[in-house]
Amino acid sequence: MEKIHVKVDWCEKNYAAVTECEVLNGLVTVTNKTYEGLMKDLAEAVRFHVEGCTEDGDAMPEWLAAGDYEFDVELGTSALLRKCEQFTSLAAISRASGISQQQLSHYANGLREPRQEQRRRIVEGIHRIGKECLAIM
Repeated sequence: MEKIHVKVDWCEKNYAAVTECEVLNGLVTVTNKTYEGLMKDLAEAVRFHVEGCTEDGDAMPEWLAAGDYEFDVELGTSALLRKCEQFTSLAAISRASGISQQQLSHYANGLREPRQEQRRRIVEGIHRIGKECLAIM
């Protein structure tokens, strides 16, 4: 199964996704208020784009025309924090990562972009919370 790389971030109170796949003959971009809705809309938009290209006579790889692909999603830090909101709070992520809640709020709202080291700490903090939840008997 082929993979279509997708970058997802948080923008203006919405998730936003952009495909990075040369064979799509252009970018496919979608937005939605929820992550689940975004992924559903993205699948529909890619299908619609491929159908349109095929109808226009553009050559499409068989795997793309047949829908034999999956999305390889790369979450930006703001989208990552927003996606985790349904499971935990910024306060909990702050305690687990050692990054202030105010700074995490800036990242979640897209006001600031963390350095690579800060992002690593955020991801490790979220993983730590998940491991603690899994350890509960």
